[in-house]
Amino acid sequence: MTGQAEIDTQNIPAHVAVIMDGNGRWAKQRGGLRVFGHQSAITAVRETVEEAAELGVQYLTLYAFSTENWNRPALEVMALMQLLVHTIRQETSTLLKNSIRLESIGDIATLPKNCQRELAEAKELTKTGTRMTLVLALSYSGRWDLTQAARRMTADVAEGKLKPADVTENTVASYLVTANMPDPELLIRTSGEQRISNFLLWQLAYTELYITDLLWPDFRKQHFQEAIRAYQRRERRFGKTSEQITVS
Repeated sequence: MTGQAEIDTQNIPAHVAVIMDGNGRWAKQRGGLRVFGHQSAITAVRETVEEAAELGVQYLTLYAFSTENWNRPALEVMALMQLLVHTIRQETSTLLKNSIRLESIGDIATLPKNCQRELAEAKELTKTGTRMTLVLALSYSGRWDLTQAARRMTADVAEGKLKPADVTENTVASYLVTANMPDPELLIRTSGEQRISNFLLWQLAYTELYITDLLWPDFRKQHFQEAIRAYQRRERRFGKTSEQITVS
């Protein structure tokens, strides 16, 4: 790895999203329970957050718990919720020290009350952070997001606040839970799986995908740097030709 030296600081994605996958497999390879993998992933989270902030990423969204994850064994879900509370409590001081604001997206009301409380307290404590916004996707899925947006839009139509003929792509985007942040320019997925797993379905329309075979607990700063370098080697055309991009 060559570190930050070969990274173009003028071409850092404003928003990076991460699907943190492979905790269970990592634990299984070591003869441990899946929960062991989740516990061991905290270092990967910490190093990714630190490196993203240092490079100048404005928004970092971590897919921490999907709506589908509720279908996992009850013991694992309970352990994950306890780990979430512990981690938020433990890392809040670090976020404050680094001026990182914590936000969340998802159906937060479905989380246990103690998780909701710890999350709300951490968000309140860090709300003045200006260096980067760390977004935790909790009890989140892209289909849930689109469904809640459709419900809110139809309610506003029924109340006369919105006319169907006036609905544009920007209108839809404004009803999503990510309305106040840019769409991700880079999605990192660990564990080698070739799918987006119901994550930010609308928002990832033109996002660059970076998939690594590394399991999430092994992910470190140098791996985040490599993802950024890979992103910087891409040509982002948004439907145009290379020649059009060159001319513009």
